[in-house]
Amino acid sequence: MYWTLELASNLEDAPWPATKDELIDYAIRSGAPMEVIENLQEMEDEGEVYESIEDIWPDYPSKEDFFFNEDEY
Repeated sequence: MYWTLELASNLEDAPWPATKDELIDYAIRSGAPMEVIENLQEMEDEGEVYESIEDIWPDYPSKEDFFFNEDEY
């Protein structure tokens, strides 16, 4: 299982919080690449509810990780 920004971005608009099955269903319905669906299927399913993409990919970059000054635009 591997995540990239491009793959993880397919889950940004997912209906959080969500279970593994709900995320897989969302990925299929939204036309996400097969790699996203495969990554979700490979996750261990202990019935937990994921609050955000950070629960799935802890290294997911946040806005603070980018040197972007929104006040300039």
